[in-house]
Amino acid sequence: TPNTGELMPINSFLYPGAKVVPPFTVANSLRLDGSSSNLSRTKGTSDSTKIGTYSWWIKNSKFSGQNLINCGDAFANSSAVYISSSNTLTVFSRISNSNVLVLETDREFRDPSAWHNIVVAIDTTQGTASNRVKVYVDGVQQTSFSTETYPDQNADLRFFTSSETEKISSSTFESSGYFGGYMCEVVKVDGQALAPTSFGQFNTDTPTVWEPIDVSGLTFGTNGYYLDFEDSSNLGNNVSGGTDFTENNIAATDQSTDTCTNNFATLNPLVVIGNTGQTYEEGNLTFGASGNNWTHTNSTIGASQGKWYAEFRIDTLQSSTGYGNLGITSIENITNGPWLSTEANSAGVGLDHRTGQSDIRSAASVVTSNMGDFSNGDIIGLAVDMDNKALYIHKAGTYYQISSVTGVPTSGSSKTGAVTIPAGIETFVFTIGGYSTDFKGTFNFGSPPHSISSGNADANGFGNFEYAVPSGYFALCTKNLAEFG
Repeated sequence: TPNTGELMPINSFLYPGAKVVPPFTVANSLRLDGSSSNLSRTKGTSDSTKIGTYSWWIKNSKFSGQNLINCGDAFANSSAVYISSSNTLTVFSRISNSNVLVLETDREFRDPSAWHNIVVAIDTTQGTASNRVKVYVDGVQQTSFSTETYPDQNADLRFFTSSETEKISSSTFESSGYFGGYMCEVVKVDGQALAPTSFGQFNTDTPTVWEPIDVSGLTFGTNGYYLDFEDSSNLGNNVSGGTDFTENNIAATDQSTDTCTNNFATLNPLVVIGNTGQTYEEGNLTFGASGNNWTHTNSTIGASQGKWYAEFRIDTLQSSTGYGNLGITSIENITNGPWLSTEANSAGVGLDHRTGQSDIRSAASVVTSNMGDFSNGDIIGLAVDMDNKALYIHKAGTYYQISSVTGVPTSGSSKTGAVTIPAGIETFVFTIGGYSTDFKGTFNFGSPPHSISSGNADANGFGNFEYAVPSGYFALCTKNLAEFG
């Protein structure tokens, strides 16, 4: 990616990624809802008021102003790193109500499928102004800024001053500016301005790919911290031994296995099919239709081969107008929309709570009808066999019958009880659609935002599903894609 310009949305399944397992694996991230969840603490005495480094790995799911870090009071004497309402990364500081530091990059962060590492190294003792604050994205120093103001030499910035509030995710600089998305390997080093190579490295086989390294051996300093989010009962735990953060509107289920070393599918808010009027929550895993419109969206990741499994929980399905589509569609024909009743390159289930009956469709034709009704809390499983072009659908673990034959996902080429995947689907993505405000639900691609009572992983140990993953099927994540996709 060049130093300037927009980070354009990508289809992750087309991105080759690193085929070699990286030397360091990140186990967990923190999912932040973008509306109120944050971590906060009161800083102690800093080793330096002028020198320090921040590093985050983030996967953004919200495209409006949001804050990564904020230190100091509400505004007059404060420092922050945030993504502005125009989706540009900004490093900012004020002293006595005057802007002393403003570095706003030209590039935009609008890719809901990508993890990025952001490093901000500060040393205001430097004689050269541009050396006082350095910003790196994925190991590359950013040198083009739409606004470029450096602090005075030896300035005391609120990033490092003592006994003040420090918040990860807040609403200080942008309206409703709480961070929405995923964070992992969150680090602050007090008293050292470090290079990005303290936090990551370029992959030896794919030298344009930036990957994390083990940071546990760093000297974090008195006011530093390292948040690895591996303790779901204490997600504000500072594993470096310093002051912990307090969790605000954060639950154990906000711990995620979607990380910078194993990227899971989510829904894609940049793909708006049909009418506008979509709501996304829980790191783009929960989808809702709003307004009296039909609207659909798809997963950020798909595949052209292999066998894949996901679950969907119905959150809202109103009786008066409750109707939704759930299934798979073709990435090649994505702009036409996955309308199950009319789209030749889609397959799945139409959930009709208005009549109390639903049906399964493929290539715009009804495969089976009179499936019965669905209710809030019901979980539907989708097992996609791209090798044999077969789709299997279950409700609460019981697979539906097609032509009076119960679906057997492990039946291979015989496709016992399968819905035939249309020939036009060469590369599939999961899809979800609904009408009005009467349909809302949550995808579980393997890292769910809600509690799971049973806990089932795939054969590689990835994913956390309510029902058993069929043998040979896998969660839709980059580590599995590297092996089977």
